[in-house]
Amino acid sequence: MLFSQKKVMKKVKKQCFCSECSNDLKDCADLTSLVQPGVYHPKSSKMMRSKNIRRKYLRAVFKSGEFNIYRTITKNLKVFSNYFFLLVETRWRWTLLNFFIAFTCIWLFFAAIYWIISYNHGDFSDNHLPPNQNTSSFIPCINNVYGFTSTFLFSIEVHTTVAYGRRSITLECPETIIAMCLQCILSSIFQAIMVGILFAKLTRPRGRAQTILFSKHAVINTRNDKFCLIFRVGDMRKSRILNIKPKAYIIRLNADDNEVENLEQTELNVETDECESTFFLWPVTAVHIIDEKSPLYKLSAADLLCCKLEIVVVFEGIIESTGQPVQARSSFTEYDILWGHRFVSMLDYKLLPYFHPRFLPPTQNDSVL
Repeated sequence: MLFSQKKVMKKVKKQCFCSECSNDLKDCADLTSLVQPGVYHPKSSKMMRSKNIRRKYLRAVFKSGEFNIYRTITKNLKVFSNYFFLLVETRWRWTLLNFFIAFTCIWLFFAAIYWIISYNHGDFSDNHLPPNQNTSSFIPCINNVYGFTSTFLFSIEVHTTVAYGRRSITLECPETIIAMCLQCILSSIFQAIMVGILFAKLTRPRGRAQTILFSKHAVINTRNDKFCLIFRVGDMRKSRILNIKPKAYIIRLNADDNEVENLEQTELNVETDECESTFFLWPVTAVHIIDEKSPLYKLSAADLLCCKLEIVVVFEGIIESTGQPVQARSSFTEYDILWGHRFVSMLDYKLLPYFHPRFLPPTQNDSVL
C-alpha cells in the first residue's frame, strides 16, 4: 500500500505521541521525507549529519552493554569501605599497581622497624659493623646488616620466605623476633587477599558476557497476525549457556533542551521462540508481542520516526563450565528499530550422504575359504 507524503504528515500530526513532534514539526517533516512506500526505517548517520538533526539525549546503555551513567561521589559516600570489590572491578593495570605499592609499603615499613631496632642497639657504630664484630665480640640484632638497604633486603627475605642468606636474626634483641613474627602474619594475610582478588578477576563472567552478541537492529513486524518487537541474540563460544532468560525495558524521555522532566521505565514481556529456556544451541530471537498491555501498542510507523525512546535488553544465563551467572546488555533507540523488516534464518543443515552405508553392492554369500 502506497502512502503519499501529505498523508504521512497528516498521520504524524494526529498520532505522534511524543512532545518533540508537537514542538518542532519541521524536524518531523524532515523525518517523514525519508519514508519509503510500504517500509519505514530510521535515518542513516550521513542523513543525520546532513539534516543537522541530533538526538536531544544520550542512550542510557551503550551497544557494548556499558552503562552511560555517571554517579557523583559525595563526601559521605564511603568509596573505599569495600576495597576488595574495588580492586576486582577496576582495570588490571590499576590492580597490579595497587599490589606493587602495597608490597613496597610493607617492605619499607618493616625495614624501617628493623633499622630503628638495630640503630637503638648500636649495630651501626663503626666498631659494631660486620667487619669489626669479630674483634669487638659484639652480637648484633641482625647479622650482616650495614644500614637501611640491608634491613630492606632482610624485610624482603622475611616476606617472601626465600630462606635466609648471610642476614639472619639473633637472640640478642627480642624486638626483632616480635617484628619478624608480625611481618610473617601480615604477609600471609596480604598474600591470601591478593590471591583472592586475582582469582575473582580471572573467573568473573564479564569476559564471557562480551562473547554474547545482540543484533544491530530490532525489528517490528507481524507474526501470526500480531505485531511483534523482535531482536536476535547469539553466542560466539562453544561452551553453552544454560537457563537463558531475555528481558527488555522501555525507557521514554520527555525532555526539554536542558533538563529531563519525566522518565518512564516499563518492563516488556519477552520470550524466545526457537528453543527451550534451558538450551542455547544456536542464535535465538526474543519476541515481545505488542498487544493491549504493551507500552508500544499505540506506536505507529510514523511515530517511530519522531519519538524518543530506548529499549534496554538484558540477557541472563548460567555458564556451563563454571556455573557462574552471566548477564549481557544492549539497547535499541528509535534509530535502531526497523519497521517492517524480518530476520533471515541462520540455520544450515549439511547432509552427509556417504557417511553411512546407503546401498548394497553385489557381494558373494559364500565364505572366504
